[in-house]
Amino acid sequence: MKLAHILASAPDAELHGSGTAEITALSCDSRRIRPGTLFFALRGTAADGHRFIPQAVGDGAAAVVLEDAAFAPAGIPWVRVADGRSAMARMAAAFYGDPTAVLPLIGITGTNGKTTTTYLIEAILAAAGMPAAVLGTISYRFGATTITASHTTPESTELQAAFRRLADAGAKAFVMEVSSHALEQKRADGCHFDVGIFSNLTRDHLDYHGSMEQYLHSKERLFAELLQPTAAKPHKRAAINMDDSYGAQVAGRAACPVISYGIDYPGDVRPVEVAITVNGISGTLATPKGEFFFASKLLGRFNLSNILAAVTAGIALDLPLTAIKSGIEGHTIVPGRLERVGNSFGVTCLVDYAHTGDALHNVLATLREIATARVITVFGCGGDRDPGKRPIMGQIAAQMSDLAIATSDNPRTEEPLTILAQVRAGITPLGIREYSPEELAARPAFDEKGFVVLENRRAAIRLATRVAQRGDILLLAGKGHEDYQIIGTTKHHFDDREEAIAAFGEKTPGCLP
Repeated sequence: MKLAHILASAPDAELHGSGTAEITALSCDSRRIRPGTLFFALRGTAADGHRFIPQAVGDGAAAVVLEDAAFAPAGIPWVRVADGRSAMARMAAAFYGDPTAVLPLIGITGTNGKTTTTYLIEAILAAAGMPAAVLGTISYRFGATTITASHTTPESTELQAAFRRLADAGAKAFVMEVSSHALEQKRADGCHFDVGIFSNLTRDHLDYHGSMEQYLHSKERLFAELLQPTAAKPHKRAAINMDDSYGAQVAGRAACPVISYGIDYPGDVRPVEVAITVNGISGTLATPKGEFFFASKLLGRFNLSNILAAVTAGIALDLPLTAIKSGIEGHTIVPGRLERVGNSFGVTCLVDYAHTGDALHNVLATLREIATARVITVFGCGGDRDPGKRPIMGQIAAQMSDLAIATSDNPRTEEPLTILAQVRAGITPLGIREYSPEELAARPAFDEKGFVVLENRRAAIRLATRVAQRGDILLLAGKGHEDYQIIGTTKHHFDDREEAIAAFGEKTPGCLP
């Protein structure tokens, strides 16, 4: 593709040199330059891409996009732009044929519930005859095509390449998780959204954003900027969870019509009558298209909110109620989201991704509603991330469980015991008994609410399965679908589901009550 054709997507671009250069690849990583690459010199938190322009040119870059003309290369075309990240996103869309300009794109942003909601919307679209590709935390996938997820929302060049590949595989729509990091870094600026969903906002990623206000501001970009109606897509809609305390503010910033939803809030989409049991969620929902009865196998009030979000997206796309109902009822499981681990000991063992205070509270509130015996929770907090949420998660886990086992999550480059000390700081003021691992292992039928601190996650899961008895609920929280643990800077294979299966395999029949 000619450079001039790519630049047509960025009207503010100032071309210096010929626009006839043939571009065969895009990259903002100077280590991945090959002949014919258009190199984007971006300013990052750790390094300034302008300083790598000579390396990129030496490796065969056909042209360079930059912000600072003082770094302009000699001998090849260069393009000056005001905002390199935004320009890269738009140019990447043009380079890959702008697939989201012609296919529906639904984006969901929020702290919790994004992945489950994308799966629900995928099922609704399939029922409506619009097979959709899903781009999210777990993977970017459509049918037999799966692209490993490097981030919830990848760099714009990767994102647009994924859209192209998934569209070529036959996708008729896209459903995408949109992270706050991606919105802040303008990775989604080249996307043409039809529907944007705001699920909720709770404390997370403050190590990056610095404050809840800035975190919210990042989320609002989807609604205030990327959902502005265009000639190609004049009928954009925002689906807003008005149960959330930030919902009204997000709705007020939306550049397109809003369709509200809520469990308690009397929104455009709302439950009329609903029952939440150990078998799932069922009831009647009211929508602008009319009411319908549904029955879902998902568990808990927070999943009812996810269902409402997916239904609202279906309404925003003007899909038939029959397809919306069929999609909600046909969806069964999301990897690592209250995923059951079978065993022969009568223990309900569930693996969930809950890694924020709000997500952990929501999951445990659901389990407490359906519990007939004890609730045992294994959880941890990630290293090199917001330390302020650690005591909060400790307090929630200890208050809402009969036994809370605090352990490592992904400690990364932090000392695990330092993380656990911060978790313990949220528990000790509660006056809850602390057991030693040895004491608890010796008396699995503990009769007093308590907590344990055990650094090794594998040992923590084995201790939990040892003390779990028939009728108990065992929650392994924090890692969900992840099949690794990051210690230092190294990824080690570790899957809570595999560990639970192995631990139950070591449990003897004598452990049965």
